[in-house]
Amino acid sequence: MNVLIVEDEQLSSDHLKTLLKKIDPSINVIDSLESIKAFEEWNKESGKADLILMDIHLADGISFEIFEKIEIDIPVIFTTAYNEYAIKAFKVNSVDYLLKPIGLTELREAIEKFKKYNHKEETVHLEKLMNAVAILNKQYKQRFLTKMGEQIISIKTEEIGCFTAEERIVLLKNKKGQRYPIDYTLDQLETLIDPTQFFRINRKAIVNINHIEKVSTYFNNRLKISSPLLNDDEAVVSRDRVAEFKQWLNG
Repeated sequence: MNVLIVEDEQLSSDHLKTLLKKIDPSINVIDSLESIKAFEEWNKESGKADLILMDIHLADGISFEIFEKIEIDIPVIFTTAYNEYAIKAFKVNSVDYLLKPIGLTELREAIEKFKKYNHKEETVHLEKLMNAVAILNKQYKQRFLTKMGEQIISIKTEEIGCFTAEERIVLLKNKKGQRYPIDYTLDQLETLIDPTQFFRINRKAIVNINHIEKVSTYFNNRLKISSPLLNDDEAVVSRDRVAEFKQWLNG
């Protein structure tokens, strides 16, 4: 069986490959793509697979956008970090969905379901998928996957105090000050997390409103946040963001 993985988190992609091999060593992962654009290119060049494991949020948009442009007759198992209630709308339109972090049992059951699935009679319906997009667009990422040594860790978004960019790495910092690397840029994160809870104060940091201890005036008409999670450079609100930041604090 040839499987295509469409997933923009490298850790998640690697995790799926490991699980698939445990389920059935004969499964062949033919490729791992991270964006809608990459999928479109793959479809033009090959477009052949027995099954697709597809994340909903990709590097350049929501994966359902693919179905607006391309008629897909390959069975799809969707993966997502969203709460179950938000994805019931499209459960009947795919082989299955898997809620991250994905476990061996769930994936094995989805693969078994796929083996019974007659995709010549059952197709993914664009209209219903687009209705699901409307629901998902109102939701925000509930958790992030990261890795510590050989362990994959799932961290709830509500436990995150801030995100910071250090050189070419973006770090998630929880309320205890623990630091974890993640496979997102700050620009991408701004589209994935709740803007009522998180604000990008400068090019280096996004902060959680619940982890701001104090805000003070600062040099050159800027503001400075007091937070044990941020260093002095990260804690300064950029001058062009001050007005919007004040509005955000005011709710």
